[in-house]
Amino acid sequence: MTITHYSENQSRDGEEEELSHECKELLLSLPKEKGWRTSHLYKYQGFWCQASEIQSIISFQRHFQASETDVVLTTVPKSGTTWLKALAFAIVNRKRFPMSNNNHPLLTSNPHDLVPFFEYKLYDKHQLPDLSNLPQPRIFGTHVPFPSLPTSIKKSGCRVVYICRNPFDTFISSWHFINTVKPGSEAPMSLDEAFEMYCNGVIGFGPFWDHMLGYWKESIERPHKVLFLTYEDMKKDVTFHLKKLAEFLGFPFSLEEERAGDVEKIAKLCSFESLKELEVNKVGKSIKYFENKNLFRKGEVGDWVNYLTPRMVEKLTKVLEDKLGGSGLSFKVFS
Repeated sequence: MTITHYSENQSRDGEEEELSHECKELLLSLPKEKGWRTSHLYKYQGFWCQASEIQSIISFQRHFQASETDVVLTTVPKSGTTWLKALAFAIVNRKRFPMSNNNHPLLTSNPHDLVPFFEYKLYDKHQLPDLSNLPQPRIFGTHVPFPSLPTSIKKSGCRVVYICRNPFDTFISSWHFINTVKPGSEAPMSLDEAFEMYCNGVIGFGPFWDHMLGYWKESIERPHKVLFLTYEDMKKDVTFHLKKLAEFLGFPFSLEEERAGDVEKIAKLCSFESLKELEVNKVGKSIKYFENKNLFRKGEVGDWVNYLTPRMVEKLTKVLEDKLGGSGLSFKVFS
């Protein structure tokens, strides 16, 4: 399977030039808004995404056949995706790659290479990958909302793990990321402009509240199939949630493993601080044109207080109350 990356200086409009005729025709019928990084975001099946993502997602929806043992890791962008991939990979492969092994794959490979995205790698640029020979259990990643997952995933016994983050921090992380990866020739997106778009739901795979609620409701109705985690809870007690994740995935830690400190070893190996310092995560590109070094900024809880004005806090708080009210899903607003 060949993975093709975009060049760093590829034009944003050039991405749309490579689309199939079918996808170009579809775009003509879709609502569109100014994009954060690309010229436009299009509303496809109720969520906003880039043109090239739509083409990949259609292929993913049509062709992916889930296995009963598959693991699908799902997130809103900038919500702990890289961390979750590292944790899940280490948990399910700990017999093949013990923590005592100095050649553990996470020391030499970015988590996004070990747990590939459906829409950015496997089905990108017209690829139809042969996934039949991947080691079991197969682990994949996606940002696609639950309603738009392929039927084979929703009807199979495969496990889906979702992690979300306080929308205040997700916004700041997204804003920093987009301005970091924009070509130097382009003006950065202002905080005010990005904030208005975010509160209107116009952000990749947004509205973020619909994305969260889709997986939240599934986790309540089918807790054996969908595990819902929050970034803040995992940061607060990573050991507890690591064991919870392992149990859900069907790879619970034995008493012997717990006594040997294997849970803590995985937590340390996969920590933000450890991953950020690895050479493999300072060079190269594992997600199309995004440099690995830009995937790690701070990873802190509550960093948004350094950026948002009282007016912004009030507005986003109201958005959360309006959109998430009555769902049982809520986030603390630190003052």
